[in-house]
Amino acid sequence: MSRAAKITVDLDAIRHNYRLARSLNSAGHAVAIIKANAYGHGAVEVAKALEAEADAFGVACIEEAVELIDAGIEKPVLLLEGYFETSELDYISEQGMWCAVHSLAQIEQIAAASLSKPITVWLKMNSGMNRLGVHPDDYQAAFKRLKQLENVADIVLMTHFSSSDELDKTTTDEQLAVFNRASEGLDAPHCLANSAAVLAWSDARRDWMRPGLMLYGATPFPDAQDNADKLIPAMTLTSEIIAVRDVKVGESVGYAGLFCADQPTRVGTVAMGYADGYSRHAVTGTPVWINGHRSRIIGRVSMDMLGVDLTGIPDADIGTEVEFWGRNVTAAEVATFCDTIPYTLFTGITRRVHKCYINK
Repeated sequence: MSRAAKITVDLDAIRHNYRLARSLNSAGHAVAIIKANAYGHGAVEVAKALEAEADAFGVACIEEAVELIDAGIEKPVLLLEGYFETSELDYISEQGMWCAVHSLAQIEQIAAASLSKPITVWLKMNSGMNRLGVHPDDYQAAFKRLKQLENVADIVLMTHFSSSDELDKTTTDEQLAVFNRASEGLDAPHCLANSAAVLAWSDARRDWMRPGLMLYGATPFPDAQDNADKLIPAMTLTSEIIAVRDVKVGESVGYAGLFCADQPTRVGTVAMGYADGYSRHAVTGTPVWINGHRSRIIGRVSMDMLGVDLTGIPDADIGTEVEFWGRNVTAAEVATFCDTIPYTLFTGITRRVHKCYINK
């Protein structure tokens, strides 16, 4: 008998969400972003589920790419952060990886490398996020330099948006304008759209898209959005009640007595805590789903356990399953109660939480 904390990943939901991205730009291509262990969903399993349909896969670093290659994944793998040491270029070349390049110095390193075959470069522009990327003023020269190199096969022009999830801001339009000006006349495909831009910014979809969060069924937006409303959550986080008690008015629950009952309250203790990846910042009132009822967390989340309100749910008892997020309570909603975003919830799940897959 093992601890009941688990995540269930619906691979059909991930396939549906990828197809939604492709349907929004049927003439373009989509790199399925599976960095950070597919946002906690399992990179190899997700890649295998999507390989028949995905045009390519995106990861953060070479270690993540190696995991896919060793698992037999044959679709191209894009290194979104590029390489970190010039010694990686040999392996990138041998394996046919695609590689983001974000500085003029890297271009000269590629020029000086002795490679077995030329590589595909995704030339990143800093269009305003000020994180990675070639300055717009240098972009034309960077492209022309890459075109001269025998070590470079193909080039894709890319940038990244800082605020595409904020639909009332002009930031994305401003970044698009910067990118358009700096790349004018360059004969190469474009890749601009992350999940929020795929869903909401039609001018950003271009030749390639980079759906990430949306693959896993979570919306990047704080409010309803037509395309995001079609997403299907892929991860369900559950555990079971391991103890039940009745708490009187004035009695507290959990560390520091943060919850004090103002009415007779039936409390369930659940095998789930921050060592499983459930946020310690979840406050009393954070929603959960129990036996067809919407309920709430009460008290402070501890390392291995937390409390839920069973008042008015008479059929809930020891062994009853509690859903912390999934199709009944979305990760995006839970994130608002934890002062965070769905990304951190998904990627924070720890190794002691059992993982199972359906609809392989």
